[in-house]
Amino acid sequence: MIDLNDVQKQVIDNKIKHGWSTTDVKGEFCYLYGEVAEAYDAWLKKKDDLGSELADIAIYLLGLSSFLGFSLEDEIQKKLEINRHRVYKMIDGKEVKFDDREIKDIN
Repeated sequence: MIDLNDVQKQVIDNKIKHGWSTTDVKGEFCYLYGEVAEAYDAWLKKKDDLGSELADIAIYLLGLSSFLGFSLEDEIQKKLEINRHRVYKMIDGKEVKFDDREIKDIN
């Protein structure tokens, strides 16, 4: 099992080693966006490097999380717990989400 906190540290260490910024949050969001576009292009064109592009997305996301002071591993675990308790119900033609721990009846 991979330790995302360790990987976050490796990402930052690699940035420092290469002299890249470890504080440019705006830039990291832009690079992340660019990597998502590259992954989409690889998928769309059935390129062989899709896996590598997806890894780039993860690496930029882990670095950005470090910049902002978040443990992505902890945040993912919290979000998975929220998602486990999500319930969706159509109300007046719109899908509405609820947390099943906070409601008794959504009928």
